[in-house]
Amino acid sequence: MTTDRFLEFASTRDPLRSPSDVPGDRPGVSTMASTPRRLLRRVLAGAMAGALTLGALPAHAEGQIRIAEQFGIVYLLLNVAQDQKLIEKHGKAAGVDVQVQRVQLSGGPAINEALLSGSIDIAGAGVGPLLTLWDKTKGRQNVRGIASLGNFPYYLTSSNPAVKTIDDFSDKDRIALPAVGVSVQARVLQLASAKRWGDAQFNKLDRLQVAIPHPEATAALIKGGTEINAHFGNPPFQEQGLAGNPNVHVVLSSYEVLGGPASATVLYTTEKFRRDNPKTYKAFVGALAEAADFIAKNPEKAADIYIRNENSKVPRELLLKVIKNPEVQFKITPQNTYGLAAFMHRVGAIKNKPASAQDYFFDDPQNADGS
Repeated sequence: MTTDRFLEFASTRDPLRSPSDVPGDRPGVSTMASTPRRLLRRVLAGAMAGALTLGALPAHAEGQIRIAEQFGIVYLLLNVAQDQKLIEKHGKAAGVDVQVQRVQLSGGPAINEALLSGSIDIAGAGVGPLLTLWDKTKGRQNVRGIASLGNFPYYLTSSNPAVKTIDDFSDKDRIALPAVGVSVQARVLQLASAKRWGDAQFNKLDRLQVAIPHPEATAALIKGGTEINAHFGNPPFQEQGLAGNPNVHVVLSSYEVLGGPASATVLYTTEKFRRDNPKTYKAFVGALAEAADFIAKNPEKAADIYIRNENSKVPRELLLKVIKNPEVQFKITPQNTYGLAAFMHRVGAIKNKPASAQDYFFDDPQNADGS
């Protein structure tokens, strides 16, 4: 029997909006945006404990998988795998009755802390958080990537008409993103800054960043009246912002910075989970591959699955526009991630320098041609 658990951590410190102001997914819920680390640990531990009590499952048992994801259609592979029960299907083919639990968090630091604490088995976050944890756990837990969730352009948008390029940002601007300095959006912006002003000023724009989950950031950008006038987002929130406020415009695309289509969001785990749960791990990877094929063949059904699973209020036609965007590719082989890895090592964000993407992704068939 499958146990699907969606947990969202409500914040009591959200100054941006009332619950009715969120324009898209998960109306009325605000996740932790800038919670202090000690509080984060306390809330995370309590919430995870509650979820796992409901499942009554021992940690790292073959046939159990606990997945943490964030917000957006970049997690559509997981939505489809859940809706179509593909993990369970591939598990049964291997003789394992897989029980699935899912948790929803905001920001790579929260995801990484959950993985290191043993509260989850699979982390879903940006390439930046993966590289941070790969570097931190090298020679110990040995966290590495499982697969990509696809290639998506991430847009840095602004409602300030004076901001046309990153040169135009000033102390009057505030850029919302999932985690200051360490999210994949923050790392891409740092790379763009390094290209513009040199490596010594790679973090020049970090001072303008504010950690806010994508739904709240989108609400702020559309509604106005807050300090937030820019958002480095992901689909479909960036498209919502562009459609919801005529002043919102694209300042930068991640594809421009990374030199083409790139896997911004990935899935990763510890060496121990992969080693101790070979059938469950293989079932998970097989489910992802089947989900990618399903989306390519059934974009309309995939949009409906996202709406249904996320209780999303995003217009269906906007979701289909994202899914059918030729710049979007639902695939599990990582692509064009190494440039960001090399940059992070160059500026001291990670100590270990990977020789290639194969260093921070597991030696699996889906990663053999990864980059």
